[in-house]
Amino acid sequence: MIESIIPAIVNHWPIALVVVAVGYLLSNYFNHGLNKYPGPVLARFTDWWRFFDVCGRRPDITHLKLHRKHGDVVRLGPNTLSFASPKALKTIYGLNKGFVKSGFYPVQMGVSKGKRLPSLFSTTDESYHANLRRSVNNAFAMSQLVQYEPGVTECIEVFLDQTEKLFARPDKVCDFAEWLQYFAFDVIGYITYSKRHGFLERNEDVDGMIAYLGRLFSYVAPVGQMPWLDLLFLKNPLVLLLDRLGVKLFAFPIATFAVQRMQERLSEMEAQGIEKGTERPDLLSMFLKAQNDRPEFMTDQRVLTMAVSMAFAGSETTAISLAAVFYYLLRNPRCYDKLMQELNEAVEEGRIADRPTGTITWTESQQLPYLDACIKEAFRMHPAAGLPLERVTPPQGIEIDGHFVPGGTIVGCNAWVIHKREDVFGSQIDSYIPERWLDVGKEQLKEMNGTLFQFGAGSRTCIGKNISLLEMYKLIPAFLRRFEVRFDDPNKDWKLHNAWFVKEHDFYCRFKPRKLQ
Repeated sequence: MIESIIPAIVNHWPIALVVVAVGYLLSNYFNHGLNKYPGPVLARFTDWWRFFDVCGRRPDITHLKLHRKHGDVVRLGPNTLSFASPKALKTIYGLNKGFVKSGFYPVQMGVSKGKRLPSLFSTTDESYHANLRRSVNNAFAMSQLVQYEPGVTECIEVFLDQTEKLFARPDKVCDFAEWLQYFAFDVIGYITYSKRHGFLERNEDVDGMIAYLGRLFSYVAPVGQMPWLDLLFLKNPLVLLLDRLGVKLFAFPIATFAVQRMQERLSEMEAQGIEKGTERPDLLSMFLKAQNDRPEFMTDQRVLTMAVSMAFAGSETTAISLAAVFYYLLRNPRCYDKLMQELNEAVEEGRIADRPTGTITWTESQQLPYLDACIKEAFRMHPAAGLPLERVTPPQGIEIDGHFVPGGTIVGCNAWVIHKREDVFGSQIDSYIPERWLDVGKEQLKEMNGTLFQFGAGSRTCIGKNISLLEMYKLIPAFLRRFEVRFDDPNKDWKLHNAWFVKEHDFYCRFKPRKLQ
């Protein structure tokens, strides 16, 4: 029987190839019974639809349009569903629900000695994540902010002085989004190693770190839609072998900086006879302390991975969020003026100390309700992550917002969709209206805060959330007190590039020094 079939296939290979292809596409179409959910026609047959949509750099727009057309559940691939309901949010990202991260995340792993380096963000192993998070959790607690705040204040003062020196002149224009990323990079460098990278002093992309991150995320975003491509491109056996032999095909300037700082710190401690993690109020000291407490788990490699991952998330997401706040204030002069009035009144009433530098403390910032509303509304309008935070359903399947989804299905919510729910956030959902956070009842406000998704949710909530908020709530009022900000050309809009994070470009502004009260 087999002897007669094989020659027939060989002689009629084009027909056999078509039969196999059709069978493959049909199996994708009916996969897990997901054919009952609406979505783009091509997405029902292949993940190449997702790949090319992300390559277009605005999948956030695509996903919002699809949900507004089809409802709360949209099929984005043969095995992928996107959910838009807050109820789904609580199920998919809730604690102890049995979901794990999808194959999208390991694409972002670095490589050392031919092996992948799982971080808190990129690992799909929930046990490993829980173990690592438990080791370093104290470093990111809200109570720890008091240790980091002096360093953040110092960076803000440098940023304000450099802004005045470099850009606060009638003939100078600043790409504000880029300048804010320089700030965010130097702050996270200081918080992590007690040493800035040097972006602010040099006013340039030091060692090409930002350019590298841009290229990395532009690769990660589309390839993460079809993770097997990464095994062909950057993590194929040849590349891993060469890396194991010491041949680095892909430079990683952030890791180089981290290795240098870590070696410096260890040398200093050895020379002074200091116990690990006791001499400086920064993240590296906290990571080394965790290593001292749990040497069998917190290896040098894991300490380094934690330090490197700080630059990934700590610079990109904070810079994006800062730029969004300033952009929407400039696009809405009424909001800009109202916030300035709040700041001026706070100084007059003594709720903010009138310091020569214009800086304010974290505690002072928490007494500014309109500032809080402006920042939350910017989070709502422009969350940093622009793709669904993918999870895989538990093997036994699970009900999500009234839909039973079989095990092994990729599901997720996109913050750019979730944040546009009128039933949660009220009317005029596409407009920047900070007052929606103030003119609302306690229960509604609780739901709004619970639905904000810019830092993720559940056990995988961004561990650096408190540090990011510390930077934002301190910098924004200080900058507005020191400078009048306006668009270089109000008729020209910024450009957005969604490569996993929705980064702003061409956000050109002019600054004019203000007299402090």
